[in-house]
Amino acid sequence: MFRKFLNNLLPKLKREILLIRPFRRLIFYFLEKKLYQDIVEKKDPNWVSHNFPRKAREDNFFITLALVRTVDRALSRNLISKRAFRQTYDFVAAHLPKEKESPKSSFFKKYGMKPPALLALSPTKLCNLKCLGCYSDSSAQNRQKLPFEIFSRIVREQKKLWGSHLTVITGGEPFLYNDGGKTILDLAAEHPDTFFLVYTNGTLIDEKIAGNLASLGNITPAISVEGFEKETDERRGSGIHQKIIRAFGCLKKSGVPFGISVTPTRKNAELITSGEFIDYYFEKCGAANGWIFQYLPVGRDCDFDLMMAPEQRIAMFRKTWSLIKERKIPFIDFWNCGSVIGGCMAGGRPHGYMHIEWNGNVTPCVFYNYASQNIAEIYKQGGDLNSVLFSPFFEKIRQWQNDYIFDKPAGKMGDMIACCPIRDHHKIIPRFHEGTGARAINESAGKNLEDEDFREGLAGYGEKFKTISGEIWNKEYLAPERKSGLGQNGGADN
Repeated sequence: MFRKFLNNLLPKLKREILLIRPFRRLIFYFLEKKLYQDIVEKKDPNWVSHNFPRKAREDNFFITLALVRTVDRALSRNLISKRAFRQTYDFVAAHLPKEKESPKSSFFKKYGMKPPALLALSPTKLCNLKCLGCYSDSSAQNRQKLPFEIFSRIVREQKKLWGSHLTVITGGEPFLYNDGGKTILDLAAEHPDTFFLVYTNGTLIDEKIAGNLASLGNITPAISVEGFEKETDERRGSGIHQKIIRAFGCLKKSGVPFGISVTPTRKNAELITSGEFIDYYFEKCGAANGWIFQYLPVGRDCDFDLMMAPEQRIAMFRKTWSLIKERKIPFIDFWNCGSVIGGCMAGGRPHGYMHIEWNGNVTPCVFYNYASQNIAEIYKQGGDLNSVLFSPFFEKIRQWQNDYIFDKPAGKMGDMIACCPIRDHHKIIPRFHEGTGARAINESAGKNLEDEDFREGLAGYGEKFKTISGEIWNKEYLAPERKSGLGQNGGADN
C-alpha cells in the first residue's frame, strides 16, 4: 500500500519541483546532457535518427533541446498557466512508452515495422476566410464535413492500433467544425489521453474559447501568419492580423501555450526568418513554437511563381537552423528540417503520419491530394486504419522512402534536405499511382496530374534544388561518415 502511494506521489513531486525555477534550470541542465548522450553518442534506437549520419543526429538533438528550452521560457514568463503545465506534464508522463506489451510493441510484432507517430485530420472544408493559394481550397461555400462519430472513431483507433496519442487537426477552419452540436472541443474532451495540435487562422479564438482550451489542457493552437500586418492581411484579408493579435492576448490571459504557422513564398521568405519577425512573435507576442510549411502549387490558384526559388530555400535552411541552434527557438520547417525525421513523413511510415480529409479520403500527407481509399467506406466494409495503412498506394510510398533513406547505411543515405516527393522528386509520382487505384480527390489535383507543363515544371525545379542541396548533404552530412569509415554497412531499423 505504501509503495503504491509513493509511486503515485513521486511523479507529482517531480512535476511540482519543475515549477520552481532554480530547480527546473538544474534539472534541465542534466536533461540536456542526457539527451545529447542518448541521441548523438549512444544512438538510442528509440530515436528515429539513431542510424542517421552524426550531423543528422545532432540536428535531432538541437530541435529537442529547443523544445525543452521553450518550456522553461513559457514558465519563466508566465505564458503557460501552472494548471496547463500540470496537465501537459501528466499527459506526457502517462504516455511515454513504459510497458513491454503496448499497442506499439504489438503492432511491431505483427507487421515488422513501427506504427505512425501521429495522424492529421481535416474534419471540415468550411472556412471563414478565402486565402490566396489555399492548399485545401477552403471557403465559406465549402461545407463538407466528417461525421463526428467517424471523427472520434479515427482518434480511438489511432490509440488502440498504433499507441499514438498525438493528433493534428487542420482544415478548413477547425473551430468552425460542428456536427450535431459536436465541435473539436468536444473531441478533445472525449479523448483526454490524446494531445491535439490545431492549425487555425485564429480569428474565432475569443476569451470563452481560450478558457475552454485552458480547462481541457490537451489542445494547443498554431495560428497562421504570413509576416507582419501588411503581409498577413494581403493574403488573408483586411483586419485579420488584428484579430490574430487579439487571439494571442486571450490565449496568454488564459495561460494556453500557442504557436504560429507560416507559409514561406518567394515574396516573404527573407522576412519570416528575420530577427525582427522572430523577436515580434516569439518575444513580444509570446509564441511557444513555430511551424513552417513551404508553399506548394497545390489547391486553389496554383502559382509556380509563389514557390521559393531554390536559392531562397537554401538560405532559409541556413537561417532556420541558426535560429534553432543559437537562439534555441523551435521554429521547425517540415522540409528544411528533414534530417531530423528522415525526410518525407507521408504514407504512414514509422514515425510518420497520414491524412484524412472532410470527405473521408485518406491521403499520404496534407499536400498530396490523391487517395486510393476512403475511411467511411473502409468502416462499412469492416476495416480499420490499418486497412488503409497497408494499401498498395501507401506501401509503394514507404518502399521509396526505404530505398531512398532507411535501407541505406548512414554514409550513403539519400539527401534528406531534398525530401519531398511532390516537389523534389516529382518524376516518381506516377510510380506511386500505377496499379494502386490512387485518384485525384479534387479538380485541381486532377488537372495537375494531366498537365505536362506542371509536371515538367516541378521536375525541373526539383533537379535544380537537388543540385544545390546535394552539395550540402554530401559535404556536411555524408563526408564525415565516409571519412571515419563508419555507417557504411546496414540500414536503419524501421
